[in-house]
Amino acid sequence: MLKQIEGSRAVAEAVALCRPEVICAYPITPQTHIVEACGEFVKTGQLQNCEYVNVESEFAALSVAIGASAAGARTYTATASQGLLFMAEAVYNASGLGLPIVMTLGNRAIGAPINIWNDHSDAMSMRDAGWIMLFAETNQEALDLHIQAFRLAEQLSCPIMVCMDGFILTHAYERLEIPDQAAVDAFLPPFVPRQALDPADPYSIGAMVGPEAFTEVRYLAHDKQLQALEVIPEIHQSFKEQFGRESGGLFHTYQVEGAATVVVTMGSLAGTLKDAVDELAQEGPQVGVISLSCYRPFPRTELRHALEHARRVIVVEKAVAPGAGGVVSMDLRMALQGVDCYVKTVIAGLGGRPVTSPSLQSMLRRALKGELADLHFLDLNRGMVDRELARQRRGIATGPVAENLLKDAATHGAD
Repeated sequence: MLKQIEGSRAVAEAVALCRPEVICAYPITPQTHIVEACGEFVKTGQLQNCEYVNVESEFAALSVAIGASAAGARTYTATASQGLLFMAEAVYNASGLGLPIVMTLGNRAIGAPINIWNDHSDAMSMRDAGWIMLFAETNQEALDLHIQAFRLAEQLSCPIMVCMDGFILTHAYERLEIPDQAAVDAFLPPFVPRQALDPADPYSIGAMVGPEAFTEVRYLAHDKQLQALEVIPEIHQSFKEQFGRESGGLFHTYQVEGAATVVVTMGSLAGTLKDAVDELAQEGPQVGVISLSCYRPFPRTELRHALEHARRVIVVEKAVAPGAGGVVSMDLRMALQGVDCYVKTVIAGLGGRPVTSPSLQSMLRRALKGELADLHFLDLNRGMVDRELARQRRGIATGPVAENLLKDAATHGAD
């Protein structure tokens, strides 16, 4: 059924169609509308046989989800930004225990300074926590990925984080295809947990493990991620056959065949990039786009094959590792070792800064001329940076950097 609907509410409807038995809710922008809608569905009876648990913090939300999942319930929660950091210990516990929890991450910048707008720094902070991490390019894909995520999580007994860009997707209204309950029931079988606490057959979950077995535990967690590289395409194909549309998988390609230059990205930015390369193609050069749907596990072999004819690979990412550069770029460079191409990193959209097609086209023209630095910050205000560095070099009490930059922006504008 087609609906004009907000992205957050569409995700909530998708979650309800998956018949979760426990939903743990703590609001934090920009995911609040998702758990609000889930609470409404439970209260009105649209979602039945589900316990909706209001908790006192994000750490409690995932802790309750861990307990519910360990008891054998299909479990869901959502968070964003600082909330993900607050539940960090539980994030590692959920994966270490092999619990099939599905969690939406409404991607938002991590402070300080405080910033409520979109980038991917929250997801990147937990990239090695053992969760499968899926990124939605559109709201339709965000909806579809949640339905696939429950099946994937339960097939592998592993937690899954479905990432969708805060505000850009969560608060955008679009016409989306909402599947009916019968179709979702046919796609998603009833939950049969691999492990479930049972008073009649007691055992421990999360016991102490010493050096004699800890390496093997971690290896098996790694192996489960590798299994996901095989299962995700299977579920993607099954979803396509059931619902008649492409959503999910490991990544999407656009104009890649025959392109010497390919841009790799994640999330909603892919749409703007496709527009940019289409406009650039009118000038002659063909540039392809790869949009990662699955970031963890990282599909190294598959990307290596998709990029085997590229000579330039540009990774445009919404997070930066200070002192290192691009996080996704590091993964991609490892995947492309020995391939005759170079990888450039472009940091864009931090803290919600708009990423426009003209800026991307300008960056791509420089890349095609060989003028792009190995690490490039899109639309960086160099004048603002240089003035702050000059203040610091003077060796006086300069005050907080963020506040200085805000004053500078008010005085000098965009230079």
